[in-house]
Amino acid sequence: MTRTRTIPATIAVAVAAAAALAGCGQPDVTRARLERAIGPAFANLYVQRADLLGEHGVTVQGVAASTACDRGGPKVPDVGPGPDWICMVHFTDDQGQPQDGKFEVQVRADATYVAGGPSKLVGQATLTDSHGRDVPNPVFEFDGAFDPDN
Repeated sequence: MTRTRTIPATIAVAVAAAAALAGCGQPDVTRARLERAIGPAFANLYVQRADLLGEHGVTVQGVAASTACDRGGPKVPDVGPGPDWICMVHFTDDQGQPQDGKFEVQVRADATYVAGGPSKLVGQATLTDSHGRDVPNPVFEFDGAFDPDN
């Protein structure tokens, strides 16, 4: 007579259910997490852009980027991954003028994103650096990550 072992199977099902429920807590992608990530990433890349153009006096503090994000309008909760995030980035440009740029953001469930900004504000996909070379514009489209636990 063969005895069936149901206790280990029951434990395995319980462990799997607990793991699935652990993922049902707070969403990893939130407005606040995205805003905390995009502003600093943009500021750092804007400084890199200025350096490429030979404008070495631009600093992250001077750019002072702040971000306000929204997902899909007022009827959609500002949580979850998707290609329908819009982030308004307010910053001070390399001429000392305040600017507001609308960035379309695709956010992935793995806490990464891709943001694309307005070319009239940040420039084209490529720019001519201070040495006359055509190089990628770091703020035209950029990717980054955010802390899903903070």
